[in-house]
Amino acid sequence: MIITKNQEEIELMRESALIVSKTLGMLAKEIKPGVTTLELDKKAEEFIRDHKAIPGFLGLYDFPNTLCVSPNAQVVHGVPNKKPLQEGEIISVDCGAIKNGFYGDHAYTFAVGEVSNDIKKLLEVTKESLYKGIKQFKLGNRVGDVGFAIQKHAEKHGYGVVRELVGHGLGKKMHEDPEMPNYGKRGRGKKFIDGMVVAIEPMINMGSKRIKQLPDGWTILTSDGLPSAHFEHDVALVNGKPELLSTFHYIYEALGITSNEEDEFRVSSTN
Repeated sequence: MIITKNQEEIELMRESALIVSKTLGMLAKEIKPGVTTLELDKKAEEFIRDHKAIPGFLGLYDFPNTLCVSPNAQVVHGVPNKKPLQEGEIISVDCGAIKNGFYGDHAYTFAVGEVSNDIKKLLEVTKESLYKGIKQFKLGNRVGDVGFAIQKHAEKHGYGVVRELVGHGLGKKMHEDPEMPNYGKRGRGKKFIDGMVVAIEPMINMGSKRIKQLPDGWTILTSDGLPSAHFEHDVALVNGKPELLSTFHYIYEALGITSNEEDEFRVSSTN
């Protein structure tokens, strides 16, 4: 069952989403060669608690940490550890926070130092596919329209779209209806209605779409060992149009990047 939110609840969800956005922005300055993902995890937990919120992933389904950190061929759900990051790697950082009883949940894939042109392209196309999906999250469309847009863009560049892991509705629970696959057929699936809030999150592999799981019971990685990228936004359907609750603004501010990619989906200030 889809649980719609009123405008007051959407504003509360924006607060939760922006705490995650600010956490990722803080981490953007810390992600560099030699840093361990366990160090990043500790900083994230402290930052979230300092902002009077609760880490959304810590203990969820018995997950042991605040962040899911997934470098290189890891797709999602990587567990923080003491291995230092290395120049030329990429790392997906997925983070959640609870404030006012609502979840925020989004992710960004960071480059560690300088990365190859092939990896830059993977990151660029995956992020582009995210926004192509968000654009289809509008009144009158269905779940399949979002998935189709993401899949078409990623596969046009020869990339694999992960099937087993999907985006989802978001609210007082981390995972609500509907599931939001990153593949699909136009006009299929549940119809979008005002007040829906979803997490749209393409997981795109440089090679095969196939994945496998490590014995830790969490970490998902590509079956062929090629890199994977992951970007995620929280989006509300307001007056028939998609409105971003999360933002990459704080990441871009930390990294000195100028971008207007969010402008068409942004109504309120990110301050």
